[in-house]
Amino acid sequence: MSKRTSFPPVFWVANGIEVLERFAYYGIYLSFGIYLGELGFSKGDLGIIQSIFLALSYLMPLFSGTFADRYGFKKMLLIAYVAYLPSILLLILTKTFSGIALSMLTIGFAAGIFKPLIASTVRATTDSTNKTLGFGIFYAMVNIGASFGPIVMGKLRGWSWDAVFYTAAGAIAVMFLVTLFFYKEPARDLEGVTLRQKFRDMGEALSDGKFLVFLALLGVFFWLPFWAFFNTLAVYINDYMDTNLLYESIRSVLGGPVARFISTNDNGVWKINAEAISQTGYVIILFQILVSRIFEKRAAIPSFLLGFFIIASAFVVLALSVTVSNNFVFLGVFLFSIGEMISSPRIQEYITWIAPKEKAGLYMGTNFLATAVGAFFSGSYTGLMGHFEEAGKPEYIMYTLAIHMALGIVALYVFSKTMGEFKERAE
Repeated sequence: MSKRTSFPPVFWVANGIEVLERFAYYGIYLSFGIYLGELGFSKGDLGIIQSIFLALSYLMPLFSGTFADRYGFKKMLLIAYVAYLPSILLLILTKTFSGIALSMLTIGFAAGIFKPLIASTVRATTDSTNKTLGFGIFYAMVNIGASFGPIVMGKLRGWSWDAVFYTAAGAIAVMFLVTLFFYKEPARDLEGVTLRQKFRDMGEALSDGKFLVFLALLGVFFWLPFWAFFNTLAVYINDYMDTNLLYESIRSVLGGPVARFISTNDNGVWKINAEAISQTGYVIILFQILVSRIFEKRAAIPSFLLGFFIIASAFVVLALSVTVSNNFVFLGVFLFSIGEMISSPRIQEYITWIAPKEKAGLYMGTNFLATAVGAFFSGSYTGLMGHFEEAGKPEYIMYTLAIHMALGIVALYVFSKTMGEFKERAE
């Protein structure tokens, strides 16, 4: 076995930047629904912003990778920060729907520019001896930032929302300085593909009718309810559950210091911060390696179907957490996390391995389209939650999402039986 190559300094710089960016991004994203509700906006308004925000986050990587080839990773990172920083600060100044929407859309635009650059840096700074470890470290950094961002921002909003936005802006400012002074452009082979050529190649990939149907199924039946979960859950917990009871449950299991860290004292009553428990990052950090090893040798489509079933079960449990016991929310989030860990990485791996070897990157690029389609329509569920709330049945949103996932199981099963599974490459 060849000796593992050591990682260059830029690898660690890039991963540090990733932690800060995910901290700021998820800290704002998971808190945003609560913020907009406190300003008096409807869940329909929230859903509109969420849809466009997420769609931009996943459409921009189709462009930014090409620009990074032409102008360099470092320049594109700095451009992303220039868009990021003022748009976060603008949230402090504006309280109108149009102003808030513009700010969030610019944040989504900036995040979309940023998204592929660190992963590309990791790819450029690893080789066959250390790529598995390198991407494992990168994935851990993503989840550390995505876990602590909502926890810290949830704590800060108990003091003031301005503290949330200043902290997120501060993280971006640190990223700018670290990138400016410590990020060294990694040596790499340039793709050398123009945007026109990239779209032509993507059109070629999408001309495969079977592959296009598969992507459409993923967009509608996985990525749409996936993003609906993150769009709705923090608001669902904050608005429809007894957050003091949830605090007491955490305190009885993990102790007072932990419970208080993820809670806010509201006039002498401790209440859990919804965004701190409405994300899956901490579960993924603990269990992703175990889940990946269990499923790495199992067939792809049956694994997807099992993941979909577990996610559907999670939505049912989340519905019961309002009508039966608020404490079911912890089980619901855990089940969703397991389903996510089974399905999400495997989908991305599967698309890479069913592609012709020379087009693996191109096919993965089309996966961003499926993700963006699901993201764009996911905000409709936030608006639907508002309608169920008005009818006095907010838990129906989770039952609806469970049915959505169940239909996905049927659709994917029918697809595999009628059109056949894709043949994965041996190497």
